Amino acid sequence: MSGPLHYPTYESLGVRPLVNAKGTYTIISGSLVLPEVRQAMSEASKRYVNLDELMEAVGARIAEIMQCEWGLVTNGCAAALCQVTAACIAGTDPEKMAQLPSATGLRNEVLVQPSHRHVYDHAVRMTGAKLTEVETRQDLEAALSDRTAMLLVFGDAAERGQITVAEMAEIGHQHGVPTLVDAAAERPDAPNWYLEQGADAVGYSGGKCLRGPQAAGLVLGRKELLQAAFLNAAPHHALARPMKVGKEEIMGMMAAVEQWGLRDHQAEWTEWERRLSVVSAVVEKFPSVQTQIHQPGRSNVAPTLGINWDQSKLVIGGADVAAQLAEGEPRIEVFSSENGFSVNPYMMEVDEEQILADRINEIISAV
Repeated sequence: MSGPLHYPTYESLGVRPLVNAKGTYTIISGSLVLPEVRQAMSEASKRYVNLDELMEAVGARIAEIMQCEWGLVTNGCAAALCQVTAACIAGTDPEKMAQLPSATGLRNEVLVQPSHRHVYDHAVRMTGAKLTEVETRQDLEAALSDRTAMLLVFGDAAERGQITVAEMAEIGHQHGVPTLVDAAAERPDAPNWYLEQGADAVGYSGGKCLRGPQAAGLVLGRKELLQAAFLNAAPHHALARPMKVGKEEIMGMMAAVEQWGLRDHQAEWTEWERRLSVVSAVVEKFPSVQTQIHQPGRSNVAPTLGINWDQSKLVIGGADVAAQLAEGEPRIEVFSSENGFSVNPYMMEVDEEQILADRINEIISAV
């Protein structure tokens, strides 16, 4: 007779869980999976399946829900950047695929605006791609050649730089060069704005606003390109073979996409505002404290509460408050500044706003 299941917990390992009042940052484990995602992953873990067949079926279903040509589940958004770039360089040619990351003799130049560069460039460069910066439309047109494999766009910077997403895609299409958008922490709304601008593929993190598996990503776009990206990754033997996405992550991501179309996004926003109002009501009673609701940009799409004060009237720094929140029980993580801190309700759970408000009241009252 089998006994009760025994499994490790964070606490049994001496690791402290936390209240996430920052947002969907990977270093603090992104988001919590939806109950439907957790159930889908559990069910998927109980049986075997052919991954080629599964990805084909999931790709078609994601395309239907997201109103696009195809969908691909990857091992995170950075993996998506790598896989799509590999597909743009090597396509489905077995010899070229096996050659990467050596790109000798292959078209491997990726054009990108300087304002769109960031730390995730590495996921593109690891394929053997060479990133070349272009600032204007004229620069872009002049730089395109038979060595150009891909145009790269960073979604957060879509309004920065001199070349719009639509212009990038238009010029790319004129030369048969795909455009890839990194929109990791953005909302994958349908119809997709980037695809409407002409982009060939756009990548998202599965473990951020979608609240799918943390070790999963989602790519939407042109079917031929995304299927080539899949061939350049696990379970196939190519450059991105280490970036394995298992049946559990695939089905969990499928569930997250299904739920994205069912979730009441306006109700979620209203709840986030209510949570911030609970915190505001506590902090505004202290001398010189001022609060302001900041609207989001493209990523971490939720309202954020900024809290600031005059340290000559309230003698404590923002970093001190943040440190005490992190060191207390429960552990609470917020962003801090010299004379304040901010609260993002995006990844907070039920009743955690009151826990946060009580802890802030305790810390500031002791000053």
